Amino acid sequence: MTVAESNYPGRWWHKLDDGRIQCDLCPRDCKLHEGQRGACFVRRMEGGQMILTTYGRSSGFCVDPIEKKPLNHFYPGSSVFSFGTAGCNLACKFCQNWDISKSKDFDRLADAAGPDEIAQTAQKLGCKSVAYTYNDPVPFAEYAMDTADACRKLDIKSVAVTAGFIHDAPRREFYAKMDAANVDLKGFTDDFYVHYCGGRLQPILDTLIYLKRETEVWFEITTLIIPTLNDADDEIKRLSDWVLKELGPDVPLHFTAFHPDYKLMHLPPTPSETLSRARQTAMQAGLHYVYTGNVHDREGGTTFCPSCKTPLIVRDWYDIPEYHLSDDGHCPKCHTAIAGRFQKFERPFGARRIPVAMHLA
Repeated sequence: MTVAESNYPGRWWHKLDDGRIQCDLCPRDCKLHEGQRGACFVRRMEGGQMILTTYGRSSGFCVDPIEKKPLNHFYPGSSVFSFGTAGCNLACKFCQNWDISKSKDFDRLADAAGPDEIAQTAQKLGCKSVAYTYNDPVPFAEYAMDTADACRKLDIKSVAVTAGFIHDAPRREFYAKMDAANVDLKGFTDDFYVHYCGGRLQPILDTLIYLKRETEVWFEITTLIIPTLNDADDEIKRLSDWVLKELGPDVPLHFTAFHPDYKLMHLPPTPSETLSRARQTAMQAGLHYVYTGNVHDREGGTTFCPSCKTPLIVRDWYDIPEYHLSDDGHCPKCHTAIAGRFQKFERPFGARRIPVAMHLA
């Protein structure tokens, strides 16, 4: 049984002369007739207005380690209360949450909670933060932003796990509510975005530059490495050089392994050697914190001091067997400041994943 659609008033749209409305949330600029849905499927024209059909509706709630987002420099070892809804404003052929992000009949939306209840539940469960994840939070921005407001009142941080495909005005409002983000940089050519994501590269680069230059949001970048599509050494080098030039050496970059899924079942999984080579390329380019993910690679998951190379946070998948960083985020050996958000480290949450039932239908 599913949770009924909401008809929450949507933002970021305007009327057109022909009677349609245009969505101004993301670069798709969907133009809608009465009753028509946007490409994300969750924003619809109803009664001449824009409505959001997934406000308060979720595909599920879960407590995760923050490293799963992945965020390695945002209160390492802490737990995060995660949830998503349905729909997405990109159309990635390799989507590994396609049953949620591409849902057209909301069969996955079987739980519900309002912003205040989410914040209170996160606090009750001892979570440091709430993550808007599984599908991209941009299509359900109003719900995410209201939840972030409720979380802020309880000193709960907000984390956006997103592709960064959003227009400038809503981007400013959205990230004013966020404390951290992991942004997918899915490839480094416009051709890749057009043919495999149904979008464009430049808006994602614009989001990353905005986050760095105009906000205090802590952010990290994830690139899913797909064999034959975006794994060329020269593309990895250009991506790494761009991050260094435009964002600086301290923005963490995660290279994660592709597993055959959705419309790319014919491609092989990413070899661990490919990820290790990408990591070496990025570090040689001058980036300080480069990680591998979706594979067992203890070295690729460990945070090293960029100055003396001391292993500071040793990770084994999502476990942290060793933590040597000072409470205020300095290397204890050479006293170099490590970029990120840190606090006194106690017992790590570990690799657990704890489903949470709110109001199951």
